Amino acid sequence: MKKIIILAIGLFVATAANAQDGIKFGVKAGLNISDIIKGNGNNNFNTKVKPGFNAGLTVEIPLIAGLAFTPEVLYSQKGYKLTSSFGEFRQTTNFLDIPILASFRLGSSFNIVAGPQVSFLLSTKNKFENGFGTVQQTEVVNDSDRFKKSLVGGVIGFRYDIDRKFDIHGRYALDFQKNNENGTSTTPEFRNQVFSVGVGIKF
Repeated sequence: MKKIIILAIGLFVATAANAQDGIKFGVKAGLNISDIIKGNGNNNFNTKVKPGFNAGLTVEIPLIAGLAFTPEVLYSQKGYKLTSSFGEFRQTTNFLDIPILASFRLGSSFNIVAGPQVSFLLSTKNKFENGFGTVQQTEVVNDSDRFKKSLVGGVIGFRYDIDRKFDIHGRYALDFQKNNENGTSTTPEFRNQVFSVGVGIKF
């Protein structure tokens, strides 16, 4: 997985370095509101959304008038929570997301963004709380075969350019692949979905 991550970041940098004039680098950060879409395994429970955050690097590479190539490298928290008569369970999954996006300008400031995304699972933290205490478990994916180490998904959203440097944006991301193929009550089979909002700064 490390080799894949290094290769993806290398492609990100190489593309930027060979781009035409007008390229803009940037940073972004925002709020994630994540949940899961359950699969066909033993998933007889109801989930609730869980807040998290995202942050990372962006680049905007103009292609033709009104169209730009806008890849990103983001650290992103996802997961879900559920409440039962036994207490509250919360799962936080930490990913390195690499969205490969196209940006379509509509008007002077509004943009539609869309494209595929590859996500690399870094770690998983499970937390259970009830009236008697808290149990917490952290798993590094390299030591576990219960979750897929990489997932392919898609992203669609918008970006509003306040000026040449600052923007606000919102988007929806959905995994096309399930986290595993053999869901159980303790390791459910699901796909991640995330709504996010944030701000960006270009240089």
